[in-house]
Amino acid sequence: MVRHLASTARPAIVIAGNGMCSGGRIVNYLKAMLGDSRHNVLFVGYRANGTPGQLIQKHGPKGGYVDLDGERFDVRAGIHTVGGYSAHADQKGLVNFVTRMRHWPSEIRLVHGENTAKNALSKQLTTHYQQRDVAADIRIP
Repeated sequence: MVRHLASTARPAIVIAGNGMCSGGRIVNYLKAMLGDSRHNVLFVGYRANGTPGQLIQKHGPKGGYVDLDGERFDVRAGIHTVGGYSAHADQKGLVNFVTRMRHWPSEIRLVHGENTAKNALSKQLTTHYQQRDVAADIRIP
């Protein structure tokens, strides 16, 4: 299907997961179609700094390129973004998720996201645990 769409540029909407564009079938579509101005890529939601998706968003509209699987791909496809649709909860939502539990977890590992956001979330959670005098091991591995 990727080869067919890439070669014909027939109208199609392809929904391919992995918003960071660092793995999965989206990489196959990007490799086949980013270099062709007949195609468009629509990003919905958030991509972390330094990920292929974020680099495509940032540099693609300026005639940039992206490295995928160790190979350079020029970006000629149209790049579009719809903001405000993230599957990730914000800091308040994540704190509420934990603090609304009947039994708060004694261990929390913050493994996804940018370091500044993880540090801020860690501080917020630590504050809530201290206010309730509950012990917890909250870490950013």
